[in-house]
Amino acid sequence: MPDRLKTPSRGARRTGQPDRAWQRMLSGRRLDLLHPSPMDVEILDIAHGLARVSRWNGQTKGEYPLSVAQHSVMVERFVSHNAPKLDRRWRLAALLHDAPEYVIGDMITPFKYALGGIYRDIEERLSEAVHIRFGLPAILPDHVSRAIKRADRMAAWIEATQLAGFSDEDASKILQRPRGTPDKVRLRPVTPEQAAQMFLKRFRLLGGEKG
Repeated sequence: MPDRLKTPSRGARRTGQPDRAWQRMLSGRRLDLLHPSPMDVEILDIAHGLARVSRWNGQTKGEYPLSVAQHSVMVERFVSHNAPKLDRRWRLAALLHDAPEYVIGDMITPFKYALGGIYRDIEERLSEAVHIRFGLPAILPDHVSRAIKRADRMAAWIEATQLAGFSDEDASKILQRPRGTPDKVRLRPVTPEQAAQMFLKRFRLLGGEKG
């Protein structure tokens, strides 16, 4: 029987919680979005999902949207360039920094703020499950989080000014361009299949399969 036709359980009616808060993944896993288990996290699901989630709500130039998978690869490369002595596992953490979006999508920052704590709580639980699944601490050290955030802002600036229609002046009003953001990087969004393969290649090179 389709879920929408099922009668809510007594517990669901009493607490206001849905009967089902999980999503079936292509791997066959059922990932509980509210209480995710690391055992239900699979890298192929992540790569597939992120390659089909668009940055900037798809409002970018080019034949294909810029995927979160391609964005994640760029962020990891910036982290590696900015901090070449950073341990490989922290570079893996950079690659996985937006992994929760494979099931909850990429919401633009203003909307995330509008949703408030509910969205952040779900995002953090998913992130912790991903980290544990691939041998990382649930909560990253502060210096690693700062390095990833800087690289993320670099990527956002480049995406905004090259693909999302922002002039440098407009971008500077809402984004802080980190010192050292490269000028010579040229973005070309690729197909979802190519983006997934790029992501998986970096994951393997960074030792993710040993997690």
